[in-house]
This record gives sequence, C-alpha cells and structure tokens, in this order.
Amino acid sequence: MQGHRDGHGFLTPDDGQLDIYLSAQEMQAVMHGDRLRVRVLRFDKRGRPEGKVLEILERKKRPIIGRLLLESGVWLVAPEDKRMGQDILIPKNGIANATAGQVVAVELTEPPSLYSQPVGRVVEVLGEIDDPGMEIEIAVRKYEVPHRFSAETLAQAAKLPDKLRAADLKQRIDLRDVALVTIDGEDARDFDDAVYCEPHKQGRGKNAFSGWRLLVAIADVSHYVKPGEPLDADAYERATSVYFPRRVIPMLPEKLSNGLCSLNPEQDRLAMVCDMLIDAEGETRAYQFYPAVICSHARLTYTEVAAVLGNTHGPEAAKRRELVPHLLHLHEVYRALLAQRAKRGAVDFETTETQIICDDNGKIEKIVPRTRNEAHRLIEEAMLAANVCAADFIAGAKQSSLFRVHEGPTPEKRAALQAYLRALGLGLGISDDPSPGEFQAIAAATKDRPDAQQIHQMLLRSMQQAIYTGANSGHFGLAYPAYTHFTSPIRRYPDLLVHRVIKAMLGGKRYLLDAAKMEVPEPPRRPGRAKPINPAQASTEPERWEVVGAHCSANERRADEASRDVEAWLKCRYMREHLGEEFSGVVSAVTSFGLFVQLDALYVEGLVHITELGGEYFRFDEVRQELRGERTGIRYATGARVHVQVSRVDLDGRRIDFRLVPESGEARLLSRALRDKQGGGESPRSRPAPPASAVEALAQVQRQDRELKAGRRKAASPKSRPSKTGPSAGQGKALGAAGKRGGPKTEAPRGKRR
Repeated sequence: MQGHRDGHGFLTPDDGQLDIYLSAQEMQAVMHGDRLRVRVLRFDKRGRPEGKVLEILERKKRPIIGRLLLESGVWLVAPEDKRMGQDILIPKNGIANATAGQVVAVELTEPPSLYSQPVGRVVEVLGEIDDPGMEIEIAVRKYEVPHRFSAETLAQAAKLPDKLRAADLKQRIDLRDVALVTIDGEDARDFDDAVYCEPHKQGRGKNAFSGWRLLVAIADVSHYVKPGEPLDADAYERATSVYFPRRVIPMLPEKLSNGLCSLNPEQDRLAMVCDMLIDAEGETRAYQFYPAVICSHARLTYTEVAAVLGNTHGPEAAKRRELVPHLLHLHEVYRALLAQRAKRGAVDFETTETQIICDDNGKIEKIVPRTRNEAHRLIEEAMLAANVCAADFIAGAKQSSLFRVHEGPTPEKRAALQAYLRALGLGLGISDDPSPGEFQAIAAATKDRPDAQQIHQMLLRSMQQAIYTGANSGHFGLAYPAYTHFTSPIRRYPDLLVHRVIKAMLGGKRYLLDAAKMEVPEPPRRPGRAKPINPAQASTEPERWEVVGAHCSANERRADEASRDVEAWLKCRYMREHLGEEFSGVVSAVTSFGLFVQLDALYVEGLVHITELGGEYFRFDEVRQELRGERTGIRYATGARVHVQVSRVDLDGRRIDFRLVPESGEARLLSRALRDKQGGGESPRSRPAPPASAVEALAQVQRQDRELKAGRRKAASPKSRPSKTGPSAGQGKALGAAGKRGGPKTEAPRGKRR
C-alpha cells in the first residue's frame, strides 16, 4: 500500500500488474505500508483500475515518527510521513515523558478502522523539532534506515587488532615501496582507493607494448568481514553507507571504515590490487588481481592535484615535489582513457552538482556548486578501468556474481524521446535500437543551444535506472559489455561480494552465497522488468544472486530517498528566511500542474503552480514538455529563464512555492503573443503600444474579454439590430465563442496518480 498525502492511495500488486487506485474512503481502515488483498471494481477512462479493500493481510510493524500535539485536551501524533494519512490518538498514560511539540516515535496499539482513528503509545522521544540534526533522526526512522549496530557487531569490531599482524601479510605482494596515493575530497574521512602510474614498455617488433602500468589498490575489507559473522550481517542489512550533510551512517563500524580499512597515509594497510597495462589508445591490454600490503605515500585532495597538474612549478607542486612525476603519469593515462571513452561512445552529460554547507547548529549556511576538475575525472577513469577489469575477470570465468547493469530506454520511453526530438526539429534522432553513441552525439551537438539543459534532461530521463543483478546485460551509459562495482567495499556491500568472488577465483574455488542472505522482504517489481524472485523460493545459485542484487538495489534507492528528504527539509528551513524575496531562475521541469524553477543564486528548487501563471488556460504539451496558453500562445518550457518571488514554504510537506514576477523580457514575450493572436498584419501606426508589464498585458486581455462579452449580450438583445456596417450573424457567433473561450480559467492537475 502506497498512501498519498491527499488521502487516497495505490496498491502495488505482487504480480507486477498496474497499480490499483483506492479512494480516500477505502483508505480509512488502512495505512501506508500495509499489505492488502484488493478486488478491482472498475477501470477509469484511461484504463486504470480502481479497487476495494477485501482483507488486511499484514500491518506495518515499524514505529511511526511524528510530532506530539495537544488539541482540545486530546493527545495525538501527526505523522512526519504524510502518506500515513491519519493522525494517531495517544492516551494520557501513553505519552511517556514527552511534551507537546516534541518529535516522537509511536507504536500502534490499535489499528485504524472504518469508524475510528489509530491509537498508539510513545516508545521513543527524539527531541525538539529545531534541535541540530533532528531532520536526520527523522529521516533514518521514516525510511527505516538501520542506524544502530548490534551488540554482537560492536563486540566483534572491538576485538579486531589496531595494527597489521604478521599473519595478515602471508601470501600477499609487498607494495609498500610503491608511491601509491589517495586522492579524495577535503571532507573525506574514509579512503578506500589508492592509485599509482608509471610508463611501461616491453617486447620488440610487432609484439612491442608502449603505454602505462596503472595500479588501483582497494582496501581489503573482505579480510576482516567474513560471511556469517555479525559484522557481515549488519553490513548486508544496510547494503550501503548513507550520506547526509554533516553526518554519515556507515555500512561498517568506525574502527573498520575509518581505521583498519581506510588507506590512511604512512600506515600499512591490506589491499586488493588491480594491476593494468594500458596502451596509448586507452585500451586495457592486460590485467591481474592479487592481494597486497601497501602504504599510502600521501593523502591528496582533488583541489591540490588539479593545482599541481595546472602548474608543475607552483607552490602546491613544490610541496609534493617527489610525487609530481607520478601525478603527471596518472594524467597521461587519464587522457588516453578519456580518448577511449569518446571512441566507444559513452554518454557524458555535464551536470551541476551542489554541496550544502551547514553551520554549527546544522542550518544551511550556503549552497555551492560542486565543480569537477581534472583530478575528479582522473580518479573516475581509473576506477572505471578497475571495475571493468573485475567484471571481465568474473564474466570470463563464468562465475556467479553481482553486475552493475544499466539498460537503454524502454520502448515507451524511446518512442517519447523520438517524438520530442522530432518536435524540436533538430534533424537528429535515435534509432529503434539506440546505442550510447547516438545519445552522446545528440548531447554534443546541442551543448551550445539555449535549451541544452532541457534536451539533456530528456535524454537522461529516457534511460533506465542502474541496478545490481546476477545476470550481466552490460552498462548502456558507459558503453561497457560488462561492468561491476569493485572499488568501494567500505561503503557498498556489492563491492565486498565482488572482492570475495575474485579472492575465491584466485584460490581456484567458487564463492557460494550464504543462505541467511535470503531472509529479506520480497522486493517490489520495477517498471519494465520481470516479476522479482521471492527470496524464500530462491533455490538455485543464480536466483540467490538475483535476490541479493534486488536487496542491494532497493537499499541504495532507500539511502538516496533519505538523503534527498534531509536536503529538502534543510532547504525549506533555509528558504523560510527568504520569504517575499525575489530571485532569477531557470525552469528545471514542466508538469501539467506547474513549473519547477531552480534559483540561480541559491540552487534551490520550488514550484510555480499553474494557478500562479495568471488568468489563462494552459495546456500541457507532453511531447514538447511545455505549458502553452490557449489565448495568448505564451509558452513555458524547460530551460526558460523566469523571475520569481518566494511565496510559501511548507516544512512538513518539504515544498517551496514561488510566484511568477513579471519582468521586461516576459512582458515583451506576452505582448508579442497577444499581437500574434489578434492578427499581426496591422501597420505599426495602427498597432497599440505594447504593455509596460505582464500585469498590464493581462489586464488588457481581460478588458478585451469584457468588451467581447458585452458585445455578445448586446447582439442577443431583442432591441438591438445589426447595422449595415456591423458584424454579420456568423461573425457575432464567432465573437461570442471567442468570449467564451477567453474567460480567465486555469487547468487543474489531472488524474489521481501521484
């Protein structure tokens, strides 16, 4: 059951059929997250099923987070997740030591029914809503993110040694004399990868090789986290680390993530190494994997490395003089890998990522763009190369494992994209079986257009979401026939599994999954995919890998949703201080109910509802992704520049509303559209002066509408007679119809779908 904040809901069937709409009346006895049996009663005009609840199979057992309120002597909790739909009554003896206004966790004691609200009791008091970090405490419980390690896990982590022992070094290659370095952001705390590069030549004649030897060393987490142990159970339950502003919920305890498994400078660490030979064209000619012991020679930042590469005689280079030659070699192999990336046609969109800077109280101080420099791209290409080698190594041995799969557009999305590109008249399109090169060609050809952002967003939206799965079907976006994740076992469980698989292969064995990993909820069906396997029925090894892949993919999405929720809450609280202020921005998305606008200065997105666009009937053109006014012809499309005022901030709903503010450019656009509608053949002298603002233009349209309606009423009066020079009866009807069409009205959001 997926509840909706407006009161209705949608049941997602286990068999992967269309979601079934349930009215607000049907939702009175159920809550978001319940499992139900439903009967389909009817289908609406668009073929969507509507249902009736027959039976409640299972109630959601997790505590509900909300604010404790006292209204007219009655205690109740308003859920933070608005999809719950109903407030929860709390008896006086069930509020624990909480006070009104505090954020609490509630356990249901009586579920809702057709005639009564749900009843519960407070089981945890989180604190005041304005406490620093409260938004994170709410999010981890709202999205059921595991945030406390079990006592067994903490005990096992405490027993781990603080330093390497002699037994740890057995059967490992000693690379402590190799100048491996870590390159990360300034705020990074765990370092799971180190790199090194040197020129390499071997052989003579036709078999001669000239290129580089690239080493990518990854922290050997699998040496400490063994299958079936408490550490492994907690890591699998989390499946990924979750990153919030000012806080990280790690997949592994801090002793591992920031200690034994972090490649800290000047400290001996265990690693799995991908050792590659890359030629001048950027192709990987050979590779091998082996366990090693390394010692990072320096902890470098992206900014520092970019400065060294930009000026090898500058102050940054002087501080790292002994490492400069190695950094230059890394840059050389990066350029070769980049050329190979372009050759194979990988999709590469330049998008603006932002970083939230918070003050000591956890409030947003500023939001800044996260700029990508040469050092970022250098590390990215090195990690991609190691991941591809890992996938090739596993696939070549026909070993079961997890692959990172990214498929091209579905037939429906492909058709929509083809229609969109035709509507723009670009002269470019995609085939019925598109390749990544076609997408990249369109991106490159349109990068200098004013609507480039809109086009690139449509290209991105047409692709499917990347997932973890046991069946390899390639990575569309990166244009790889096989791809997996090998480079971040500290923060991603799939990477840890890939390490175990490779280690087993190096030992001549086959890695088999632990049956305990099948004890996870059955995943929902993803759009465009076959029905997922029931974990309890996963009997074969490929089915087990599918279950693990679905679990890791679902938890990855859960982590993303929790992070976005916290960021949205922080941005809403930040924008409350800017109510009434005006900003310039760009339309980032267009829907049937309005425009989403991203502010230039603050990098915050909000909604201009369609009712704020004036007394005009707007139609949503799904193909062109734009709103078009029926009377004036004015259009709003993605990428358009607008001027807005912050009109409302809904902290509970994580929503920011803008109001469109007229500016000179918009007024000219509106007046030109008006002239085109009224006939553009007038001479400049007879043409009325253009309105000074969009408000005046709108008033002019309304005045003309009133005049047309008055003329229609006069023509319909028995006393009135058309003069010889007046309009004919047919023209009078046309004017009347125009008056009916021109009245100020607004298109409401259509459909019940969220």
